[in-house]
Amino acid sequence: MRDFHDYNLLAHNTFGIEALCRRFVEFDTVDELQQLVRSLQKEDFPLLLLGGGSNLLLTADYPATVLHSAIKGMTHQEEDDCVLLRVGSGEVWDEVVAACVAQGWYGAENLSLIPGEVGASAVQNIGAYGTEVKDLIVVVEAVEIATGEIVRFSNADCAYAYRQSRFKQDWKNRFVITYVTYRLSKKFEPRLDYGNIRMELEKKGIGHPTAQELRDTIIEIREAKLPDPKIEGNGGSFFMNPIVTRQRFELLLKRYPQMPHYFIDEKHEKIPAGWMIDQCGWKGRSLGRAGVHDKQALVLVNRGGATGQEIVDLCHVIQQDVKTTFGIDIEPEVNILP
Repeated sequence: MRDFHDYNLLAHNTFGIEALCRRFVEFDTVDELQQLVRSLQKEDFPLLLLGGGSNLLLTADYPATVLHSAIKGMTHQEEDDCVLLRVGSGEVWDEVVAACVAQGWYGAENLSLIPGEVGASAVQNIGAYGTEVKDLIVVVEAVEIATGEIVRFSNADCAYAYRQSRFKQDWKNRFVITYVTYRLSKKFEPRLDYGNIRMELEKKGIGHPTAQELRDTIIEIREAKLPDPKIEGNGGSFFMNPIVTRQRFELLLKRYPQMPHYFIDEKHEKIPAGWMIDQCGWKGRSLGRAGVHDKQALVLVNRGGATGQEIVDLCHVIQQDVKTTFGIDIEPEVNILP
């Protein structure tokens, strides 16, 4: 276990924001975590549970304690047609996806190159290209902060929804995730009809991709439209794609016949927030040192030296423009602190 005071979080957030925390503690085992939470003092709260920092925007120094899991390891149990893979919360998510593809365990390919760590995958219900991690999660193990006791939650317990879970709602700051168990299939059934996956495969002359070819293609798509945070600070997709009523959708479709959209159910449709932001003229523009990526309007970027508050100010202007133009509220996917 490593314990630091007045610690700079610059290396722990992909927006590249300079911010100090009062205390930073990184633990390697469940035992260490249990000892740690049982020794916390009043000044340690409110805790900040930090993964890879890819879904976090810091707007000021953090006055309390930050916890980070370095629990590693992957173990698996084979069943007839699937594999149960138990993974430490400190593992890098994309490395887990790569390992699954290499082993012939399928279902996570479309989630390739999503930044962050395993623990955060279960909090955020990460998703991309028609797949959400909730479709793979079987069990989430955690330590209860108030007692130090080990607890286990089923998928149903976590109440997963679009980019949501109980860990973000009524369980926020109650538990520290230690392990996540995923169910992967031994049969490869590619999901190709979301976004431009099929088109990119066709450009390569691939009609029936292997899992590795699908993973490679998704990585190429993401790298082409998302900036490298080492070069230009960002948190990936900044806003969630709004789900609107059928009535609202049909009214907008009359005004914008080319509007992209995704069927949710008979009463709801999803509209890409990036498309709406682009229609408002924000793609590639800046507000001070904060800007909108020139290839993907859903991504807000640190042009260099931006503060977290500058990113937030840009967020608010964009939200207002989208609301004025489309009558739709778009909400951040990124966790803004404090």
